[in-house]
Amino acid sequence: MKILIIEDEKPAVINLTQMIDKYDPAIKIVAEIGTVKGAVQWLEKNEQPDLILLDIQLADGLSLEIFKHCPVTCPVIFTTAYDEHILEAFNYNCIDYLLKPIKQEKLNNALNKYLKLKSHFTQNLVSLLNDLTEPKSKYKKRITVKKGLDFQSIKTDDIAFFYTEYKMVFLITNDREKFVVDKPLTDLENELDPEAFFRINRKYLAGINAISKFKSYEKGRLQVELNPQVGEEIIVSQEKAASFKKWMDR
Repeated sequence: MKILIIEDEKPAVINLTQMIDKYDPAIKIVAEIGTVKGAVQWLEKNEQPDLILLDIQLADGLSLEIFKHCPVTCPVIFTTAYDEHILEAFNYNCIDYLLKPIKQEKLNNALNKYLKLKSHFTQNLVSLLNDLTEPKSKYKKRITVKKGLDFQSIKTDDIAFFYTEYKMVFLITNDREKFVVDKPLTDLENELDPEAFFRINRKYLAGINAISKFKSYEKGRLQVELNPQVGEEIIVSQEKAASFKKWMDR
């Protein structure tokens, strides 16, 4: 942590640095400044510290003037012998307000508050950035189907399998409902997550949860049983048998 101390009384500066060192020797005091003018000049030329300890009354005026002359983006802990400016101070990045003489316990509590706030906002920022940068799935989560004259949307999680018959494509749900899909199986295969759906053969595109069981079949092929059941043998070709087993064994 890098802290800037803006305080015009030397004994107060010494007291603050000693208490900060007692709180955490790893904290670095980047500067000690005693005037509004000096603080503005320092902030204009240097990178913002992590935290500012700021006395209200400085040698050349109220420290609140600093905020009117240059941007301050870091949190501020105000220190003063008087509380007359407490409400105004909270308009300027104030996270705490310490009355002099400052005690170790009060400073510790203020620094702890800073660390908790930093942790909270850092975690939320990381979460936000992850949401913004995480690649969106290119695979469909819903499929539009037709039943009679009506259209509706079916979640892919609710789909057992697709099959084609008489040049039409049908969708069967886990609850055994049947719908017409206005797309060929090849398009659906490309649009659906390959970890969740497998093109078993030219007729069937099945969801992994619809595979009830499978067994070896003649000439290196596989026979698959679907749920809901269908009234025909469903065969995986010899060429696809290995990739089907790998898909099932994830």
